[in-house]
Amino acid sequence: MGKDFLKEEHDVFGQILWARYRGEKVFEIIERDDGYIDATDPSQYFSDYEDWPLIQKEAMEFVKGRVLDVGCGAGRHSIYLQSRGFDVLGIDISPLAIKICRLRGLKKAEVMAVEQLSFRPNSFDTIIMLGNNFGLLGNFKKAQRLLKKFYKITSGEALIIAETRDPYKTDNPAHLEYHKRNRERGRMGGQIRMRHRFRQYTGKWFDYLFVSKEEMKEILKGTGWKLKKSIESQNSQYIAIIEKYKP
Repeated sequence: MGKDFLKEEHDVFGQILWARYRGEKVFEIIERDDGYIDATDPSQYFSDYEDWPLIQKEAMEFVKGRVLDVGCGAGRHSIYLQSRGFDVLGIDISPLAIKICRLRGLKKAEVMAVEQLSFRPNSFDTIIMLGNNFGLLGNFKKAQRLLKKFYKITSGEALIIAETRDPYKTDNPAHLEYHKRNRERGRMGGQIRMRHRFRQYTGKWFDYLFVSKEEMKEILKGTGWKLKKSIESQNSQYIAIIEKYKP
């Protein structure tokens, strides 16, 4: 499978991307802590602008200045913005994802978890969290803590462009039962406990957060950010345009 594959055996998400980058037909397998399994095509992480969902294309028109792409994956959004002349830094916790970004031509890409952000004030004008990456904020308290950190490292007129999914717009019994189970445990309904699986490897469990617009507004309170507008899709997906203000 190659030295890189073996060296990064615990970077399960990165392994999926690396296999797809090398042309292998693979699936992104996600396991939820209630045993629910889902599989998607990781080709989406390499998609060109022409193949993006309409809401992502519309969101690109709000990007300005210096950009931080949180959870950049294989770099599809960062590379596009770079081609339009933006100064973009892509960060991801996956070393293999960052390796792929660099191989694909992204000039600035660093291995970094969102919890590790330590940039100087006024470092960025736009933070993008597309591909449902608002979910990386994990839970209510962690989200508020990280949003306050975002406030400190951005300019006065900064925007956060964050994609998520309203978890309650579903009629899937397994999802509805999971929401109920979460609330009974004192968690947000859309606070998913999940991990990646790939071949013989299993990733670490982590929380990934899906929120309704009402929940997002509650999270934003007291962080220095507020919802400016939302870009709606035909399903549960939406992108929040979040603007900075003085609390």
